[in-house]
Amino acid sequence: MTMTRRGIRWGLFTALAMLVAVGVALYQQQPSPGEGEPEGGPIELASTEGDFSLRQLEEDQLAVVFFGYTWCPDVCPMGLAVVRQAMARLEPAQRRRVVPLMISLDPERDTLARLEEYLAFFGEAFIGATAPPEELAPLAERYGVVWRRVETPDSAMAYTIDHSASLFLVDRDGEIRRRVLHSPTSGPLQAALEQALAEG
Repeated sequence: MTMTRRGIRWGLFTALAMLVAVGVALYQQQPSPGEGEPEGGPIELASTEGDFSLRQLEEDQLAVVFFGYTWCPDVCPMGLAVVRQAMARLEPAQRRRVVPLMISLDPERDTLARLEEYLAFFGEAFIGATAPPEELAPLAERYGVVWRRVETPDSAMAYTIDHSASLFLVDRDGEIRRRVLHSPTSGPLQAALEQALAEG
């Protein structure tokens, strides 16, 4: 009888653990709280490569668009490393069709020179871009990006930027082909890139 009760308890524990795991997985598939449904659209910004526009992309190219900032302690470097890893695992012909673009939400500190220096750690293909806050706000809204400045007076940085961290695969017309939620591994982005590139 004791073993049966233990067995029942173990079975209930296992079932509960599975339900929690499923719940976490489903939660991770949802947008961050407050994150709007992305519309996409044109991107035209000053960048580390001169004036950048999605219209400069070739017909078969996609931009991997990431919103962040160079002083970000964890999410941004991890996201950019994921982009680098995913691109490295693509076939050379596929890789040439991918343009990684980081849009800084911190124009006060992220000059183009700073962006160029920072992105050099991730690869020569990475482009950095930014704009004054009044231009960034409507662009971020169109892409469903939530962001806000958080003052940290006791920190040497003075402030941080809280922001959502999805990656967007965008074509030259500003159409979002795929939206990839933040992940510590490159698998989801690589799969999304391969599918989107295969579609042409």
